[in-house]
Amino acid sequence: MYWGRQSQKQKLLNFQRHNDELLALVIKGEYAIGTHVRFEIAKKHLKEYLRYKYNVEDMDFRELNFEFVKDYEFYLKTVKNISHNTAVKYITNFKKIVLLAIDKEIIATDPFKRFKAKKIKIHKKPLSSYELAQLESHTFSTPRLATVRDIFVFQCYTGLACIDAFNLKKSDIKSGIDGEMWIITERQKTGSNINVPLLSKAKAVMKRYKDHPLCLQRNSVLPVTSNQKMNAYLKEIADLCDIESTLNTHKARRTFGSTVTLNNDVVIHVVKELLGHQSVKQTEEYAITEQQSVGREMKQLQQRLHQKAELPATPLPPDILRMQEEIISLKKQLKIVNEDKPEIISVLRICK
Repeated sequence: MYWGRQSQKQKLLNFQRHNDELLALVIKGEYAIGTHVRFEIAKKHLKEYLRYKYNVEDMDFRELNFEFVKDYEFYLKTVKNISHNTAVKYITNFKKIVLLAIDKEIIATDPFKRFKAKKIKIHKKPLSSYELAQLESHTFSTPRLATVRDIFVFQCYTGLACIDAFNLKKSDIKSGIDGEMWIITERQKTGSNINVPLLSKAKAVMKRYKDHPLCLQRNSVLPVTSNQKMNAYLKEIADLCDIESTLNTHKARRTFGSTVTLNNDVVIHVVKELLGHQSVKQTEEYAITEQQSVGREMKQLQQRLHQKAELPATPLPPDILRMQEEIISLKKQLKIVNEDKPEIISVLRICK
């Protein structure tokens, strides 16, 4: 496709060139393959929408308007039954193609100018300490589920995303600055460094699968299958372990960032580095404090308040103590037991 000005009409689905160029950059390592996949899915949804709404295979860019965009959003949410945030993501992919067309003067006006759609912030909870222990201790009758559980637990104690656990090679396990075993590699999604010291439970999982046929074939640390299959099996595992929340591979990463690290007083700047985040703001989204942490902090507060209440009274200065003794002695000498002599009592009260 030629993006410059020309008399020939430019069609919406001609943004295949963009996707092809993106794929070439994926091969060069500048983008993750997932980015290309999302743009391909966005193109697929757009093509299906054109058939559904207009009964056409394609449409000219210049026919785009605000109504087209709003109807497309409605189609994604209703006909395709896509969640709000996912719909916004696909529309954002499409918007990028439209903005390219505007930059190349294929169309003069921006159909997205009045379109406002923001992602809704969703609080995705990690596993609690109790749920994680419950998952770790469960005995599965099916080896397939036991393997998926073990991989998930490994993610919970390393913070690796599913794709990074899939890509993890034995050569990525190296000696760290402290002489201990570390994972030293890069995140596929962002290219940021991964430098994670291996905790004992992660080491135990590695040891369990070091001779697994798939690991030997791929020279990988774990026998990870596709993310889709992992999530399907994790739903089954959640039912067997009586875990009510949705169990998926990303929950393991959140569990590491919250329950395993932040909940055990690892400072957030260190957690940021362990997760390979670009900013602390990203890590703060993981910092969902569980009830156990809140309860622990309140107990510590109660102890501090109790200690303050038990502190002995501040001793009085010697002059005041001596004055009190003199008053007591004066009372005894005068044998004051009632208010027969109010003028003396007034003097004593002043002395107090």
